[in-house]
Amino acid sequence: MLIDATPLQHKRTRNKVALLRLASARGAVTGSYDRRLRYSIWGAKYTYRRAIFVDVKGGQDHNILAIIINRCKMQKYSLLDLSPIPEGGTPADALANSASLALAAEKFGYHRYWLAEHHNMPGIASAATSVVIGHVAAATKTIRVGAGGIMLPNHAPLVIAEQFGTLATLYPGRIDLGLGRAPGTDMATARALRRHMANGDSFPQDVQELMAYFSDASDRKPVMAIPGVGTNVPVWILGSSLYGAELAALLGLPYAFASHFAPAMLAEALYIYRNSFVPSETLAKPYALICAGVCAADTDEEAHYLRSSQLLAFARLRTGNPSKLPYPVEDVLSEIPPHVLSQVESAMSCSATGARDNIKKQLKALIDQHKPDELMVTGMIHNHKARVRSFEITSDVLKELSVAAH
Repeated sequence: MLIDATPLQHKRTRNKVALLRLASARGAVTGSYDRRLRYSIWGAKYTYRRAIFVDVKGGQDHNILAIIINRCKMQKYSLLDLSPIPEGGTPADALANSASLALAAEKFGYHRYWLAEHHNMPGIASAATSVVIGHVAAATKTIRVGAGGIMLPNHAPLVIAEQFGTLATLYPGRIDLGLGRAPGTDMATARALRRHMANGDSFPQDVQELMAYFSDASDRKPVMAIPGVGTNVPVWILGSSLYGAELAALLGLPYAFASHFAPAMLAEALYIYRNSFVPSETLAKPYALICAGVCAADTDEEAHYLRSSQLLAFARLRTGNPSKLPYPVEDVLSEIPPHVLSQVESAMSCSATGARDNIKKQLKALIDQHKPDELMVTGMIHNHKARVRSFEITSDVLKELSVAAH
């Protein structure tokens, strides 16, 4: 059993997750371990001391990642759509498919439907993310729709506040705003987006400025977002490293981790977020969402065949040749060199592929390990009907897992 951490102020060092190592000769051994984790967030200094008690059975050493386990079970499941443009198709096809998939997701019981900002990508049609969110929100009735996310360094906070304030006015109670720090593209395109590349990191300040535009009190400021004032659009911090976890915790905001393509720091980021969380007017306790890739079909063989499109697309992106979403292939190794495929599989390891039973087994293991408050799934399949079917199978599985968790 792992016991929760107690925050203490202390000096700055780099944050690390402690590993508890207990050796057991035989039988059951009870050990205790106390270690301080020290790090700093923009001048605020913290230490986290954990008292850990572990019962270990068996005759071997154990390396146990110290993660708090007294968290609530998964509450909701949601969907991330990159609006893929398939080979043989057009951006118009991709955007029509996104509206169609959102309608299906609403029917299947998904809680929210997010789209992401990517630029200069031949295979992604959601570059004008707020516009696509409006397109999807207009096509649906109840599902929450939002950004997963907007890359805030590409934009003035006021402009994003006006865009999402407008969306929240048109579709009240349904709009989310996830904020990321990366440019969402290559540096040449980032320069084209920003024109002037500012030195330094203003992301924390930009997030707070943006949130202020949504508040009720912003109507007393000289610069206002109209629409926007009083909409109180829910803001999320997105991340694929520890930075976002620290910021989300410090600001008391919900946190979404991009484990579907960058799973390496997932456990550590969740630990930091949950144990350094500062309650806010927005959120009384931590709320963590993790994202996983899914490719479900009626048979394991079909699922692995369909998944080959995403493997090919990711491999091409990794090797500097982004393309439209490729047609699936029978033999992935004939298309991707083994060392590249290994890197791609590692990056996409937070995922589930197969028929219904295997999807359930893999997603249950992921949920049991990380205990997210919410699981978001994503997956790019070339054939639209097969993609809708994949998310239908996944929703059936996640309904069962959600019921079992309560």
